[in-house]
Amino acid sequence: MLTNERVLSKDDQVVEADSEVQAADQVALAPSRPQVSLITIFLAYSQVGVTAFGLAILQKLRTLVLSNDWLSEQEMNEGLALVQLYPGPLMVDFTAYVGYRLRGVPGAVLATLGFVAPSFVLMLALSAAYFSSGNLPWVHPLFLGLEALVVGVVLNVTMDFGERALKGPIEAGLALAAFTAVSFRANSILVVLAALALGAVLLRTQTPVGRPDAKASVHSANPIPGKRWAAIGAVVAVVLAGVALAVALQSEVGRMSLTFFKIGSVAFGSGMTIMPLIQADVVDAHHWLSMSQFADGIALGQITPGPFLITATFIGYKLGGIGAAALTTFAMFAPSFAMTLVFTEVFTRIRNPQAMRGALAGVLAAFVGLLATVVLQLGAVGIVGPASLALAAGAFVAVRFFKWDIIWIFVGGLLLWGLLLTAGVA
Repeated sequence: MLTNERVLSKDDQVVEADSEVQAADQVALAPSRPQVSLITIFLAYSQVGVTAFGLAILQKLRTLVLSNDWLSEQEMNEGLALVQLYPGPLMVDFTAYVGYRLRGVPGAVLATLGFVAPSFVLMLALSAAYFSSGNLPWVHPLFLGLEALVVGVVLNVTMDFGERALKGPIEAGLALAAFTAVSFRANSILVVLAALALGAVLLRTQTPVGRPDAKASVHSANPIPGKRWAAIGAVVAVVLAGVALAVALQSEVGRMSLTFFKIGSVAFGSGMTIMPLIQADVVDAHHWLSMSQFADGIALGQITPGPFLITATFIGYKLGGIGAAALTTFAMFAPSFAMTLVFTEVFTRIRNPQAMRGALAGVLAAFVGLLATVVLQLGAVGIVGPASLALAAGAFVAVRFFKWDIIWIFVGGLLLWGLLLTAGVA
């Protein structure tokens, strides 16, 4: 995830010249570039969904947009800033943002499907293989090595995220409070909402007096066309229909799907920062997965291309097969997809987004504390001896100091773990 300082600074610039104001007035769907076909959008994002892993996803998404001249760099960075200001997985929301800017709701739908579908299909296959082979004697020892690698990777994510989110004593206090609250079994969603409110009050940025945001002033005078609202309304209706289906099922699959709808509606940040909320419900509250299975799901999400939160497919498959996997995956991504369409139209018309930015800063600080609890809980199941501790440490060093790609860390780590198992060391 990009740092907030790097991305959000775009929104703090004051538009000085009349020409810049006029340029800013060209919102979402009226670029001067040639229209991109829907099939081109789908195929381009499918290619990213098949080939992009881990930290390389953002770079591939940026390169796709700029190399095809779909948006200017400023438009792209404004989109990256926008998707940080409401809940949902950033890369999926950024994909929907670009698709919407190019071809409206159909473009957003096809871009998101292209990005998510390949990893969904692959995760289905991996989930089927994982749960059908659970009784084989070699599977559990092998996945112990995978879980140790996850501990090292998540520890690096926590430290990296903390460096970006903890900018002062208030943020550090929110992180510590979140860690303490969740350690004492507080509801993680309530912790996030509390951090949201405290951040809005304590961390709101200041607008220079006498220099209003000209871009917001111009956009506030422009009504949003009715056709766009109708299309957005149809998307919201589909999301609500999914919620209604989950309620109507009156089963564990329905309850799990409602859990993912809830998390997708309130959780900010990247896939890894949302993972603590999933763990709190899926593992701690409802025991749909064991902690060991959850760690394995995280690992499979890391080694598959596309969005990391495709782990939702793994969790759904465990409870109800392919149908449940499809519903939980939809529930994970659909709420913020709908928000992306709304916010793309509305956000630039908001005159004073400072409280929103403060709320975001508070939530991201709290996620540092939540991630720290995940590291401890993953360590409790993944570190079972000196060999697994060394493997976790090796993964941490490889990703943090040598910047190795996640996929090679997992492949190399598993090969090494297999050798240690064969030698009887692990």
